[in-house]
Amino acid sequence: MREIKARKFVFTGELEPEKTTNLHELIEGAKIMKDAVVAANVTDNPQSMAYMSSLVASYTVQKESGLEMIYQLRCSDRNRIALTSDLLGAGHLGIRNILALTGDHTSLGDTPEAKPVFDLDSSQLCYLIRKMVDKGTDLNGNNIHDPPKYHVGVAGNPNCVPLEAEILKLGRKIEAGAEFIQTQVIYEIELARTFIKEMERYKCPILIGIFPMKSYGVAAYFDKYIPGVHVPKHLLTDLKAVKDSDLDKSAKEQKYAEVNFEYFVPFIQELMKTKAAGVHVMAVGWESIIVELIQKAYGE
Repeated sequence: MREIKARKFVFTGELEPEKTTNLHELIEGAKIMKDAVVAANVTDNPQSMAYMSSLVASYTVQKESGLEMIYQLRCSDRNRIALTSDLLGAGHLGIRNILALTGDHTSLGDTPEAKPVFDLDSSQLCYLIRKMVDKGTDLNGNNIHDPPKYHVGVAGNPNCVPLEAEILKLGRKIEAGAEFIQTQVIYEIELARTFIKEMERYKCPILIGIFPMKSYGVAAYFDKYIPGVHVPKHLLTDLKAVKDSDLDKSAKEQKYAEVNFEYFVPFIQELMKTKAAGVHVMAVGWESIIVELIQKAYGE
């Protein structure tokens, strides 16, 4: 938040602990990103897949890499007791940034028979966090000894139709205490501009989400299965052309990177002309492209 408050244009990255007990790849990915981003999100059971604890991964990766983490915490799997417990634990472990999420329904994940919780939603989770930080109490007013200190952010989806409903929902989250917003992936610069303009009334820093795609298969899956997001057809066509080419594996990887640079470098440069606070780059497992993308956006 220090860089955002200083009105610097910032970048954040994203890390995803999967169904494993080994965090080596995440730690190495964080080290690669360390000098390019101000922080990295650690996802919490995305799409309701049962993955390693985001809290454990946030603490371990932050400690081992030196890069500040943004601990994602979702309400899908926890009631208010469990949420409060995890938040107290995060405070003890030195986590200072939390992204409060409602979370996907469990039916979307790899354990669809699991019972969803949703005791709170993301706005109420924001309110809980602010009470812990500002009042030193939980939701019921019970005192907390040595209350934690966090910055709390929320997610927004500029792809929603009608957009005004999403704007009002974000306004509710900001009233509850949200200090920054990271958006779902946006591919159209005009959509980003419209969203930023509509959100000016709330004066809350916005990081626009982008998603460099490592292969055509990743892009096609994202386009088909991620709710509310569609990859532009011409971008899918360009990525498919790489897939169908006779290039060897190494050359294809380079060509995929070039397609992403051609699309996202001008996109980021246009965002730099708006009132966006920065860009959230969701390049899970492809941290090296984040560094190159930022360098090219600055003309380096």
